[in-house]
Amino acid sequence: MRKSELARVIDYALVKPTNTLAEIEKACGVVLEHSIGVLCVLPPYVEHAARRLAGSGSKVCAVVAFPFGASPTEAKAKEAEICVEKGADEIDFVMNIPLFKSGDYDAVERDIAEVVSAAKRAGEKRGVDVIVKVIIETGYFTREEIAEASKLVEEAGADFVKTCTGFGPRGATLEDVETILKAVKRAKVKAAGGITTYAKALEFVEAGASRIGTSHALEILTEAP
Repeated sequence: MRKSELARVIDYALVKPTNTLAEIEKACGVVLEHSIGVLCVLPPYVEHAARRLAGSGSKVCAVVAFPFGASPTEAKAKEAEICVEKGADEIDFVMNIPLFKSGDYDAVERDIAEVVSAAKRAGEKRGVDVIVKVIIETGYFTREEIAEASKLVEEAGADFVKTCTGFGPRGATLEDVETILKAVKRAKVKAAGGITTYAKALEFVEAGASRIGTSHALEILTEAP
């Protein structure tokens, strides 16, 4: 995979609570220099990133209900809506992990569906087809639970199942990707969490991941042939 091809499937994440505006500004420069597909930021930085990347072909993704997913559905939906209004073209949000672990799958699916709907409605007003990725945090789940969560994400209308926030008990595994792909028919997979090298990123792409989430985009692309 050529460096330019890999760059387009990278979601470059600066979503730590300590990330500063100066770091976001620097990341925007990296995205522009290497034509990275997406820059993922916390909600306070969406507007700035959107202005910097406007017209470049690179998109801004906002993380919502991050990193626990335990916000009320109405709050999650409104947060997604506001982020899209401020310039986000994509939304990554965490599903309601507590409700899922409690076995209330209907509530989890409703939660996902409402956030997806809010994000996409806001996108329509801007004339943008907003992509929505739902983080299931695979490290908390068994293989069976990962498959069940992935089905809920797809049935609720999201575009991607994302493995991890990077703040959970572990990062993504190739087995996670395999399990998700077996469970869904339409949804794509974003592998994220612990992907720090070119070799590792390539492994996940070859396993079927359509996106790679990483805070090490520059290091990965520097290693790429």
